[in-house]
Amino acid sequence: MSNVKHQLILAQEKAKELFTKVEANKLIIPGKTERQLSDEIVQLAKNHFEVENHWGKKIVRAGINTLQPYTANPANLVIKDGDIIFFDFHPVFEGWEADLGRTYVLGNDPLKIKIKKDVEMAWHEAKNWYSRQTSLTGAQYFTYITALANRYGYEFGNEIAGHIIGRYPHEQPDDPNDLCLDIHANNHIDILQLDKYGNKRHWMLELHFVDRKNNIGAFFEQLLESN
Repeated sequence: MSNVKHQLILAQEKAKELFTKVEANKLIIPGKTERQLSDEIVQLAKNHFEVENHWGKKIVRAGINTLQPYTANPANLVIKDGDIIFFDFHPVFEGWEADLGRTYVLGNDPLKIKIKKDVEMAWHEAKNWYSRQTSLTGAQYFTYITALANRYGYEFGNEIAGHIIGRYPHEQPDDPNDLCLDIHANNHIDILQLDKYGNKRHWMLELHFVDRKNNIGAFFEQLLESN
C-alpha cells in the first residue's frame, strides 16, 4: 500500500471515529438547529483530534433540506423528532484530507430507514463496478451512478458524484472551470489516469439519493479504496 493511500485511509478512519463520538455524545437530537449541530461537531473534532482546518463546506442537513445539493445553502432548519439527517464533513487530520458522508434517522419511519440503507448499499455496488474498470471517464461513471439511483427508485441529487482527495490542499485543475477532477456528466477525461507527476489519484465517491415524493434524501460518501 502506498504511503498516500495509507494516510488517506487513516484520515478517513479518524473521521469515522469523529462521527462515532457524535453519536456517543448524543448530539443528534431534536430541538437544535442544523448549524448548532455542525458547530458542535467542529468543536468535538478540535477537542478530540486537534482538527483546526476543514477543507470543504461543513454540512448538516435535516428534513426537507436533505433534498438540497452540496452547492445549495438552504435555510437553517431546527431538527425535529422523526427527521432524516445527513452529514458531509471535510476535516484535515495532520495534513491529510478526509471527506465523510453519513445519514441518520431519528425514529422508525420505514421510508427514511430504507433510503438510508439503499444509498449505502448502492455506494458499495458502485465501488465494486468501479474496481472492475480499466478505463473510465468521469462522465461514464456519473451516467452509471445516476442510472443506479434510478434503479433503486430514487433521483440522483447532486451535480457531481465524487472528486479527488489527497494531502491538504489536494490537486486543483489548471483551469478552475475544468471538471477533470470531478465525477461529472461533462468530464470526458479518464479518471483512472495518473496525475501530471505520474502518481495515482485517489477518489471519493459520494452518493446523494432523493425521494421527492416523500421529501427526503440520503447521503453516503467515503474513499473509493476503502471498505
